[in-house]
Amino acid sequence: MGSIGHGRRRVGEPGPAGKRSENRRYSEITMLLSLRRIYFAPTYTIGRLSIPSASFECDTLEDTDRDANANGVFDGQEVKIYGKTAIPYGRYRIAMTQSPKFSPRYGDRNVPLLLDVPHFSGILIHSGNTPADTEGCILVGENKVKGQVINSRATLFRLLDILDEADSRGEDIYITIRK
Repeated sequence: MGSIGHGRRRVGEPGPAGKRSENRRYSEITMLLSLRRIYFAPTYTIGRLSIPSASFECDTLEDTDRDANANGVFDGQEVKIYGKTAIPYGRYRIAMTQSPKFSPRYGDRNVPLLLDVPHFSGILIHSGNTPADTEGCILVGENKVKGQVINSRATLFRLLDILDEADSRGEDIYITIRK
């Protein structure tokens, strides 16, 4: 694994809610999440999500990884199938936002939304248990049952606590997805 955790944002780069930091004298801290995909089945993908700066780790469940060459785009024989394809490899900014579907289930809490994902929109990190619950999103939990994650809601709430705290401090939040 590479060096992950906190990084610095340069003055002028987007800050909270997309605002630029021209008026800030000092760069702010950035929270970095790392998702490493570790098991590739025909109908799902299992990964490990970590935030070393927060001593957080969990398992993830995603749709099928179709970015075979891990270059962040669907090219050659790689094809996106709606609702059955994991997002491409890469680094994505996360915005903590209200979700009409999930926030009410989570006590009106904000949920992590991945921004600027090529060929995808509305990609969230949320709770769920099976590949049928993903539709391109990233589910968090414990992979103790083949092809599933369990204890998903409790795991998500631990993650939301960390991300809410970072967001309230004005930190930018990014996730890097890799093999």
